[in-house]
Amino acid sequence: MFNENVFPGQPIYNNGTVTPNQQTAPTIDMPFEQSYIENILRMNKGKKVNVHMTFPDSEQFKDREFSGIVEQSGRDHIILSDPSTGKWFLLLMIYVDFITFDEKINYNL
Repeated sequence: MFNENVFPGQPIYNNGTVTPNQQTAPTIDMPFEQSYIENILRMNKGKKVNVHMTFPDSEQFKDREFSGIVEQSGRDHIILSDPSTGKWFLLLMIYVDFITFDEKINYNL
């Protein structure tokens, strides 16, 4: 039963009982370690990885592979360091195709 007069964030009342709608439903605290790329990379900080990326709008390089040590990761980025060259890379997750590891990864969620 759809009520056109109910706005987001406004509770729905059924026979005196409050039914939360999308915006009023209680939030549930999720554990920090969830199966997201950023969290998997955080659990594997310090390991060598190969990040395979595609840049569809680039004429210079469409597909690239970046190798280095996982230093940090966030919701939208990965920071790698390459000890052999001294370079650091800030890579945007939006361009990541896949990531390979040279050793067993930590994944205990």
